[in-house]
Amino acid sequence: MINEPLERLRAAARRTRELALNRAGTGLGHQDADDDVGTIGTDGALGFDPFPLLEALHHHGVRAVVIGQVAGIMHGSTELTGDLDLLWDGLPAHAPALAAAFTAVHARLVDEAGDAVPLRPESFLRPKVEFTSPGAGGDCCTPALPWGGLHVGEFLGRAITAAGPGGLEVHYACREDLIRMRRAIGRPKDLRRAAELESAGPGQSAMEKRRQT
Repeated sequence: MINEPLERLRAAARRTRELALNRAGTGLGHQDADDDVGTIGTDGALGFDPFPLLEALHHHGVRAVVIGQVAGIMHGSTELTGDLDLLWDGLPAHAPALAAAFTAVHARLVDEAGDAVPLRPESFLRPKVEFTSPGAGGDCCTPALPWGGLHVGEFLGRAITAAGPGGLEVHYACREDLIRMRRAIGRPKDLRRAAELESAGPGQSAMEKRRQT
């Protein structure tokens, strides 16, 4: 079993790419994911690699917190995914760095209606903007996005920080908050993954606790 969160994520992304290697494209994006299967069944799984964007976020000093199944994998979930979901504070002063990070990985943005929006700082001030990039697509959210009554802005301060080679730091939602988000959304895959996280127990190493910010 792999104990380091980022190594767990690297291994899971590698398995996802291997699984999708000989699969023909379907035209399905992460917004088309089945509520039970998840994005592993979409084109997002083809060549899935969240690390270029995670590294760009770190390089540009962006404190964006990983949520969704990538965070679940970092906590030890065994289910694979084909998308990367992010939560950031939504403050206009932080938007330029976020836009610079997404520009660095040649991302494209669309709104919730699927219409293209410019890759500019103000576009990220929406409650949610969807993105695609050569390595990963997903949602980039602010606390203004409704989460079934949850005050997800509070989750930012409770996020865990995982450190990797070269000084890379990746922030991800703590287990308890991720479970709350899963149960608030309530799709079959969310409830299944919440139960998996609950059954696994805390699972946070002493090193992870020291890195928590």
